[in-house]
Amino acid sequence: MKIAVVGASGRMGQMLVRQIARTEGVTLAAASERPGSKALGKDAGELAGLEPNGVLIGDDSAASIRAADCVIDFTVPEATVAHAKVASENGVAMVIGTTGLDPIQTKLIQDAAKKVPIMWAANMALGVNILLALVEKTASLLDPSYDIEVLEMHHRHKIDAPSGTALALGRAAAAGRKVQLEEVWRKSRDGHTGARPTGEIGFATLRGGEEVGVHTVYFAAAGERLELNHRSFSRETYAAGAVTSAKWLDGRKPGLYGMKDVLGL
Repeated sequence: MKIAVVGASGRMGQMLVRQIARTEGVTLAAASERPGSKALGKDAGELAGLEPNGVLIGDDSAASIRAADCVIDFTVPEATVAHAKVASENGVAMVIGTTGLDPIQTKLIQDAAKKVPIMWAANMALGVNILLALVEKTASLLDPSYDIEVLEMHHRHKIDAPSGTALALGRAAAAGRKVQLEEVWRKSRDGHTGARPTGEIGFATLRGGEEVGVHTVYFAAAGERLELNHRSFSRETYAAGAVTSAKWLDGRKPGLYGMKDVLGL
């Protein structure tokens, strides 16, 4: 399978290049970056700390996508939507790890998935996806007297909050309670907020240092508290999940898939 990596000079991009190099059955077909990037013209393998692989980083993402069987995208919402359009028009499968898309952008991804297979997940680590299943199950077992709070911490460079994984955990909890997350969420608290409403699902966001990702879901009642927690120590787990997903998409019908599908959860 020929894979293109967009955003190839970023931390995740370099990790993806390394993961592709060590994975059987896949090869790096193309790599791109935004116009004006200092990485343009550099060898993608060498930039990622490997031996030169002959794939030079260019600024034409559309050409990179057309050269591949699947494109992996961990960029920003605006770029991801544009890349999905190109992929859908050229029959190229897509793996998306971008978070922070608004409803309109989400609809555009869903439209693209009508033409090509797309795997889109807020987090591609195996442990996180098991956590999602556990949160949904736990929420279904506990009544609304258990307050649900989602705490997340990421590195200081992260641009969206709450994280996509935190929101996915909130959606899992809401699904367990058979409610819509948007009807019960509280994304922030400041000032005189009053007592916490029963059934609310709250979020707390921390940013600092180089923390890869910490997520904790609290189920708190009057006499006890249950905590479900996951911590990532390396982006390697995300890269491995993305490349595994790319291979899984080979031969799939058009549609929007998630890590539950890839992992068979």
